[in-house]
Amino acid sequence: MNDPKPLQGYKSLQVVKSAYYPQSNRLQGSEPKPLQGYKPLQVVEDTYYPQSNRLQGSETAARVENRLQGSETAARVLAIIILFLLSLPAAYSQTQPTPQDTVQKTKVELLRADEQIFNRRISDQRQLLMGNVVFRHDSSYMYCDSAYFYEQDKSLEAFSRVRMEQGDTLFVYGDYLHYDGNVEIARMRRNVRMINIKIDTANVNARDSMTLYTDSLDYNRITNIGYYFNGGKLVDSTNVLTSVYGQYSTATKIALFNDSVVLTNYKDVLLADTNFILHSDTLEYSTDSRIATILGPSVIESDSGTILTSHGWFNTQNNTSQLLDYSEVLSGNRYLTGKILKMNRETGVGEAFNNMSIRDTTQKITITGNYGYFEDKNDYAFATDSALALEYSQGDTLYLHADTLELTTVDSARILRAFTGVRFYRDDIQGVCDYMRFNSKDSILYMYGDPVLWNENQQLFGDSIIVYMSDSTVEYVHVPSGAFVVQKVDSGYHNQLGGSDLKAYFVGKAIEHIDIDGNAESIFFPLERDSTMVGLNYTQSSYLSIWLKENKLEKMKIWPQPKGYLIPIHLIQSEQMTLKRFVWHGDIRPTDRHDVFRTTPIKTDKPPTDQELKPIPKPAPIKQTNPELPIEVF
Repeated sequence: MNDPKPLQGYKSLQVVKSAYYPQSNRLQGSEPKPLQGYKPLQVVEDTYYPQSNRLQGSETAARVENRLQGSETAARVLAIIILFLLSLPAAYSQTQPTPQDTVQKTKVELLRADEQIFNRRISDQRQLLMGNVVFRHDSSYMYCDSAYFYEQDKSLEAFSRVRMEQGDTLFVYGDYLHYDGNVEIARMRRNVRMINIKIDTANVNARDSMTLYTDSLDYNRITNIGYYFNGGKLVDSTNVLTSVYGQYSTATKIALFNDSVVLTNYKDVLLADTNFILHSDTLEYSTDSRIATILGPSVIESDSGTILTSHGWFNTQNNTSQLLDYSEVLSGNRYLTGKILKMNRETGVGEAFNNMSIRDTTQKITITGNYGYFEDKNDYAFATDSALALEYSQGDTLYLHADTLELTTVDSARILRAFTGVRFYRDDIQGVCDYMRFNSKDSILYMYGDPVLWNENQQLFGDSIIVYMSDSTVEYVHVPSGAFVVQKVDSGYHNQLGGSDLKAYFVGKAIEHIDIDGNAESIFFPLERDSTMVGLNYTQSSYLSIWLKENKLEKMKIWPQPKGYLIPIHLIQSEQMTLKRFVWHGDIRPTDRHDVFRTTPIKTDKPPTDQELKPIPKPAPIKQTNPELPIEVF
């Protein structure tokens, strides 16, 4: 093959004893001419001496031998001293190694080039290499079409079809490369592509890869970190991530992204079938585990809803996540927040911890607590540990507390259930029971398990209580069995109604009318116009109706065949003060929205003794009509 012709302006290099000299300095005759100011070295017994120190002809071989022996003895002594001194830091360095001791700087080697050109007039260091250029530095190989090589500086510039390989797992491509072997930093520019291959140790044939695209990439071979600073994109089999700044560690397989970060998760990358998109300020991503660690304000958008968070992690492979610092999940008309949220997007199941809340803006119901569980696909949720429900569909907010609150959806209606220790408060009604159910569609509240309901100075209880609401007020209350109503008149004095079935009708926020159907009994303490108590009025009948005005008895109707009597106030005995099932639970009544969390044992007001009754003048007897007709008291 013919040798390549030198380029114009350059002189081809000639080799003499493995050293390069420009053609103008080629050897004339048999020996090179010395440069001006330098004397050529001559060899004596494998030792180099300057010409001025060559042996003179008058010296004998003995003198030379004696001189050499003396020099040898002095050299031995000097060598022993030097070795002793050198052994001290060497011994110390064995126990106290430093980075300088452990790091050995190796040279950048030129392995191949079709053409090599050197022109001292242009540069006394730079070599121009052309055609199939290959470099090696330790375990890294660099390939290109042409290059500038600075051998003494351990650096190079590579042009066109540049490729850098490290082992069989890292490949970096670009149009231009500057490599500094002293600090082991490669700067790749234009159309940069870095591929990192993951090999499964259990199955060497199973491989997965990550590809990073950018226009400017700096790669540090010491730390094994590549970073870009003017926009880049990382792609693997599951996700595509873009950002303004990013870095990737080939050792840990962890990438860090900053500024305008976008992670797009695909069901199928080839089909571009998007699962969700994550926008973030700062994000860390592992190409091994496919876990994205959120380190700054972020928004996750998908078909099922939106997530707002600033801290947490998201496993993009199995769609599980844990979000911290009061993240918020928006799904349709429902909002979920909590200090810690754990979710599985595949199953739609999630958990919330510490000050969690589930809010339905359509049904106007909010549930809070320190622990929550929800199933998004089934529209099911429950809360416990300081659980509280807020129902605000009727204008006034109903505050309800129980050990456990459950929220379900049936036929587009939200059903709220409360279990154990139920207490609720609203301006117009308050109540306690063991189990409660509320239907937002028909606005009906069901109370079971020793239910007690209060309205102003009225108390209702029975085997169960059903509250019917309309618009922003209570329409009526139904006690189907074991009904009993107590109205507190004064300390120790209570108007009382009992019967089988009771309905109490509201006007505004107060009870206006009460009907009792079956086994009606009543005790009332009528008042004069000046609020003077008249006595005790007892009635018994099958049916009873009363009308109230400003929480005072205005009218009463009892039928058929009513029975009754009036006992003057000064003749009342203590055992006559109450009906058989009388209980006043004033001590457990919730007094405000905060009081629903209070747990208080039931404390019953006892009727006053005879000595505690107030002496009141004897009143006039009640006028009674035909016993077959209803008795009306005005």
